[in-house]
Amino acid sequence: MNTIKLAIITSHPIQYYAPWFRYLASAGDLQIKVFYLWNFGVTHQIDTGFQQALQWDIPLLDGYEYEFVPNVSYKPGVHHFWGLQNPSLISQVKAYNPDAVFLMTYNYASIYKFLWKWNSSEIPLLFRGDSHRLLQPTGIKAWARQQFITQIYRRFAACLYVGKANYGYFQYHGVPSNHLFFAPHAVDNDRFFTQAESAKHQATIWKQELGIPSDHAVILFAGKFESKKRPLDLLQAFLAANLSQVSLLFVGAGSLEADLKTAAAHHSNIYFAPFQNQSLMPRTYAIADLVVLPSYGASETWGLAINEAMCLSRPVIVSNHVGCAQDLIHDKHNGLVFTAGNVSALVSSLQEAFSDRQRLRRWGEESQKIVSQYSYTHASKGLKQALQYVIAPSKEKFQLNK
Repeated sequence: MNTIKLAIITSHPIQYYAPWFRYLASAGDLQIKVFYLWNFGVTHQIDTGFQQALQWDIPLLDGYEYEFVPNVSYKPGVHHFWGLQNPSLISQVKAYNPDAVFLMTYNYASIYKFLWKWNSSEIPLLFRGDSHRLLQPTGIKAWARQQFITQIYRRFAACLYVGKANYGYFQYHGVPSNHLFFAPHAVDNDRFFTQAESAKHQATIWKQELGIPSDHAVILFAGKFESKKRPLDLLQAFLAANLSQVSLLFVGAGSLEADLKTAAAHHSNIYFAPFQNQSLMPRTYAIADLVVLPSYGASETWGLAINEAMCLSRPVIVSNHVGCAQDLIHDKHNGLVFTAGNVSALVSSLQEAFSDRQRLRRWGEESQKIVSQYSYTHASKGLKQALQYVIAPSKEKFQLNK
């Protein structure tokens, strides 16, 4: 019985995906090799969103086979189309001789070249994306973009969707339902579950160090301080909500940092902490009594910070432009969803959340139950179903664990 050889192409080592690759490799029924197009995350480089140099402090290259494909871009990165230019990508993947190729990104120069030249009738292509149309563009440009993306997706024998909004996006671009397989977005749940108790103890100490009153509940925003994340909306809503014994904590960095601190300067109970690396993220969520992600626009394709927060049993509030809203937030069971960009609606959501503190804690407990179904196990099941489908003519050669 042969093992399926799967080539995985992705931009760079990512803290959410590397543990999944390790999980796939350890399962034993797939032989995988990851082809990275850039070395961000494992070397010290500037992150354009955080506007500072960083390197993730958890292992991202352990436990699975990988190789880096030389990137000749004059300005490497994933923030622009020409940031990934890898002339040897096709030859390196061919040398691996895979049974299928799994792409986790496509909107870069290297990938378009790969899609144009790869013989997908001989070795099938799979794609996993997380885009959505929660903010629906209109007009001739939107129509032209739909037509173009529809042609791109025809290159793939199957697509993996991460949630409901993403499923709708694929269908809008002409992907038939029998070509779609559910592989939910997930983080390394086990890492957060196992560190939960120690993280709570660390958070108590950190709360004292930050000067937050011990009897205050904490609303947390953790991420990049940039306009699409709408941290200023949260600050304004917090001030308007006038919550008793509640503090607001911003953790991160970015272009809006000065604006946020200026807006908070003359108000009490608003605190700031710098960017926290991956090893400190369990503590970061553990300090919170409520986690809020108020993003606006199409760029918050999922919001994996919400998965992480829910692993720490945190209740959550997100805007309706956050990709995971329809999947992870069960209204008044583990959190609330408000209309993106509507500060008054966010004010009401904050007041509703803190109107019953015991209920808020129950919401957090429910969060962990919900997110346990969004795991690498479930994502792997979807991937294996897709592989069985695309390699159907010779599937008798292969046996994958369900």
